[in-house]
Amino acid sequence: MCQLLGMNCNVPTDICFSFAGFQVRGGATDVHGDGWGIAFFEERGCRVFLDPQPSCASPVAELVRSYPIHSKNVVAHIRKATQGAVALENTHPFMRELWGRYWIFAHNGNLPDFAPTLDGSFTPVGQTDSERAFCWLLQCLRERFGCRPPDQATLFSAVHELTVELGSRGSFNYLLSNGDCLFAHCSTQLSHIVRQAPFAVAHLSDQDLSIDFSAVTTPDDRVAVIATLPLTDNERWTTMPPGSLWLFVDGAPLRQRLTVPGPARVVEV
Repeated sequence: MCQLLGMNCNVPTDICFSFAGFQVRGGATDVHGDGWGIAFFEERGCRVFLDPQPSCASPVAELVRSYPIHSKNVVAHIRKATQGAVALENTHPFMRELWGRYWIFAHNGNLPDFAPTLDGSFTPVGQTDSERAFCWLLQCLRERFGCRPPDQATLFSAVHELTVELGSRGSFNYLLSNGDCLFAHCSTQLSHIVRQAPFAVAHLSDQDLSIDFSAVTTPDDRVAVIATLPLTDNERWTTMPPGSLWLFVDGAPLRQRLTVPGPARVVEV
């Protein structure tokens, strides 16, 4: 299975520290050696770096690790291939345009035999179930809302409905962002942490590296980091319940809703 890393902030922030721990999981401290990628939103633009090499040995990953790109929304992925060859076209995250905004998607899991009917508005380039699911999801959103995006609460409800459908077909952990917010679905395994004042020292669990966030932040900063497994060993991460969809805005979880059978529940902060 792959691993995911996301960041959502209230001010543009670099992800160098978290990425340093995440990078070595791609073939060094873990077995995810089938490629990696990361996307940074900058206003309405988006920088995407992809490499089918293991991230632990990728010169592109070293560039990203040492290049402090500041972004309010970041999505990263290291791959353990289940469907599709190890190739650039199958490397996450994937990017498409909808409603005049870039959308970024990365998936951890497996959707066996998922072959939706696609109308050509969003077409997979590679062979992964992940990219097919992304194209289908955006197609459904465009069919439902036409050429104008809905308000955030309505969008969350629609994404939740589509996630329930996809989640019923297999393991479907994912991160999705349009640059304004970040959706995170925990199908089997996902955790998050919100860092805000008073900031403290954090230490990576995958290598001996620490940072004192109080020295590189302001009291008003707030940063949410989402990962398949916690990246640090001296902070309290929140384990996200399997079968839950979360919406992060300005560095905090704004909404949460179950995606498995049970009482309907929406949590708003």
